[in-house]
Amino acid sequence: MTSKAALKQTYRVEGFTCAGCAAKFEKNVQHLDGVIDAKVNFGAAKITVYGDTTKESVEKAGAFEGLRLTEDGMRKVQEEKEPFYRRYKHLLVSVFFILIAYSLPLMGVENSHFLSTLSFATAIVTGGYRLFEAGFKNLLKLEFDMRTLMTIAIIGAAFIGEWGEGAIVVLLFAISEVLEAYSMDKARESIRSLMDIAPPQALIIRNGFEMIVDAEDIEVGDIMLVKPGQKIAMDGDILEGSSFVNQAAITGESVPVEKVRGDAVFAGTLNEEGHLKVLVTKRIEDTTLAKIIHLVEEAQGEKAPSQAFVDVFAKYYTPVIMVIAFLVAIIPPLLFGAGWSDWVYQGLSVLVVGCPCALVISTPVAIVTAIGNAAKNGILIKGGVYLEELGRLKAVAFDKTGTLTKGVPEVTDMIRLGDVEEMDLWKMMAALEFHSQHPLAHAFMKKAEDMEMDYRSCEVFEFQSHTGKGISGLIGDKRYYIGSQSLFAHTPSTEIENLQREGKTVMVFGTADTPLAIVAVADEVRDTSGEVINDLHQMGMEQTVMLTGDHEKTARSIGTRIGVREIKAGLLPEEKLGFVKDYMDTYGRVAMIGDGINDAPALAASTVGIAMGGAGTDTALETADIALMNDDLRKLPYIIRLSRSTLTIIKQNIAFAIGIKLLALLLVIPGMLTLWIAIFADMGATLLVTLNGLRLLRIKDRK
Repeated sequence: MTSKAALKQTYRVEGFTCAGCAAKFEKNVQHLDGVIDAKVNFGAAKITVYGDTTKESVEKAGAFEGLRLTEDGMRKVQEEKEPFYRRYKHLLVSVFFILIAYSLPLMGVENSHFLSTLSFATAIVTGGYRLFEAGFKNLLKLEFDMRTLMTIAIIGAAFIGEWGEGAIVVLLFAISEVLEAYSMDKARESIRSLMDIAPPQALIIRNGFEMIVDAEDIEVGDIMLVKPGQKIAMDGDILEGSSFVNQAAITGESVPVEKVRGDAVFAGTLNEEGHLKVLVTKRIEDTTLAKIIHLVEEAQGEKAPSQAFVDVFAKYYTPVIMVIAFLVAIIPPLLFGAGWSDWVYQGLSVLVVGCPCALVISTPVAIVTAIGNAAKNGILIKGGVYLEELGRLKAVAFDKTGTLTKGVPEVTDMIRLGDVEEMDLWKMMAALEFHSQHPLAHAFMKKAEDMEMDYRSCEVFEFQSHTGKGISGLIGDKRYYIGSQSLFAHTPSTEIENLQREGKTVMVFGTADTPLAIVAVADEVRDTSGEVINDLHQMGMEQTVMLTGDHEKTARSIGTRIGVREIKAGLLPEEKLGFVKDYMDTYGRVAMIGDGINDAPALAASTVGIAMGGAGTDTALETADIALMNDDLRKLPYIIRLSRSTLTIIKQNIAFAIGIKLLALLLVIPGMLTLWIAIFADMGATLLVTLNGLRLLRIKDRK
C-alpha cells in the first residue's frame, strides 16, 4: 500500500477571499476520488493534498471561488496580473446597472419603476452569481455559512420587493470580500518577500567552465562565484576570498558579518565587498532560507487557541443567527398582528448583520501578520499557540553558557609564579592544550595565535589526560602539567580563590612540585544580557532564573552581574528539567531559553522553548518552539511585546466583531434595522478587524 507521505502534493492557492471559503475548499478536496486527506493553510494560501488526484481536479473543487493553483516551490511563479477592470468586471457591471436603476426615476423615464427593478435584478445576478452558486449548493446540503445567509437575505429582499437594497447588499458584500482578501495578502506579504530574497540564478563553475545556472538546477558540490554587491543564491562554505556579508534575511540583523575561508554563507544574504568562491552544501529546497519559509508557513497554518475558539463559536453562531432571524420574521406578525412585509424585512436584515465574516477573520489576520513580522526580524515562531503563550509568560529560565554568555571561553588573567619568560610559558601551555579535547583548550590556542606564536613547533611527548584534573606531557626532559591545583604539591590558594570569586575558571601550569603560572579563563557575558533581564523586569516578568551546570561561584558572579532574580548552579540536564517543572507549578507559564542540545529536555517541558538559533543551526530550527536566528537576546523583549500586542488585538477584534453586530441587532426592537445598516455593520466590522490586525506590521524591534 502506498504511504500517505508518498502521495503528498502541495499547491499555492490564489483567489481566497475568506477563511470560510478556504474551509469549504478543503472539504471539497477531501471528498475527491482518490484523496485520503487535504489540509488548507489559509494563512500561507496553500493546500496539501494526500492521495492520488490531479491538479485539475483540485482546481475544479475550488471553482465556486474561482481559485487558481500553482506548483509549490521556492520560486514564486510570475504570473501576469489581471487588470483591475477584468478581474472585477462583474462588480463593475453590477455598479453600472445599480446607477442606471437609481437614475431612471430622476430622468422621468416612462415605466421607470419596472425598468429600475429590472436593472436592480440584473445587478444582483451579475454581481452575485458566484455567491448564489455557492449559497444554493449549501442550502441543498443544509450547510449554513456566510454565503448561505447572504443568499437567503438577498433572495428574500427581492421577494418582498426590496430590489434596490438587495442589489446594494450584493455589491457591498463583494467589496467586503475583496477588502478581506487584500488584507490577508498584505499579512502574507512578509513571507512572499522572503521567497523573493534569493536570486533565481547563480554563476557556477562546472568542468572548468563558468555558466549561469537556475537555482533549482544547482547541485551540492557545485562551486559558485559571487561578486561584490550580489546576493548569494545557495547555502555553502567559502573556498576562496573574504568579505562582509549582510545576513538580515536570515538573522534580521542588518549589520554585515565578516566572512573568511571556511565560513558558512546562506542563500538570500548579500555579499557587500569581496569576490567569493563558494562550495554549495545544500540544494535549494534544503537551504536555511527554505527551512525558514517552510516553518513560518507551517506556523501560520497552526491554529492558535483563540482561533480554535472562534472556529467552534462560529460553527454554532451561524445556525443560531438563522433561528433568531426566523423568529424575528414570524413572531411579531403571528403574536402581535404586525405587518408581515416589515418583519420579514427585519428578519432578512438580521441574517445580513449576523454574517460571521468579521468574526472568522478576526484571529487569523492577526496571527499571520505577527508571525510574518517576527520572521522578518530573524525570529521563527512555530505556531499561533506559542505566539499567544509568549504574551502570558510569568517566568523566564535561562541557560548560562551560549545564552547569557557568548559560549566561547577566553583567557582573562595570567600570573607568573617563577622565572620562566611569559612567551615561553604561553608556548608550552598552548602546545600541551593543542593535544587536548577539553573545551577550554581553544582559549589557550587562540591566545597563542593572537600573540603570533608558533606553538606547534614546541614538541610534546608522552601526552596524558588526567580525568577530572587536567593534562600533562614531556617537553624537553621535564613533565609539565596544566589543570586543577590538585595536580600540584603546593599552590598559592589566595590568588586562586580571588580569581574564582570573580566567576573565572582557574588552572595551574608547571611541574609536579613547582607551579610556574596561574591562568584564569572565563566565558564572556554577552553585552546585552543585563539589558535584557532589566527589560523583562520592567515589563512585569515575575521571575527570571539562571540554570547552569557551572560551579556555584562562577554562576553566582555572572548571575549577580546581569541581575537575574534566582541562580541554580551545578545542574545536570535532568535537574534543569526538574526546576522548569517546579517553576511551572509555581508560576503557570514558563519560557526556557537555551542553545539546543543539553537544554533539550527543559526546552521541551517548558510552556515555550526558545533556542538561540545561530544562523542556520538545524538543531534549533527543529527542536525549539521559537528560534532567535542571530543569537541576539534583545529579540526576547520584542517578541513578548509583539505577542502581548497580538493578544490585545485579537481580543479587540472579537469584541468589535460581536459588539457591532449586537448594536445593530438592538435596532430590531424598535423595528429600525434595515438591510443598509445591516450590510454596513457587517462590512464595517470586517474592515475594522482587518485593519486592526494589520497594525501588527508596525511593531518594530526597539533596539
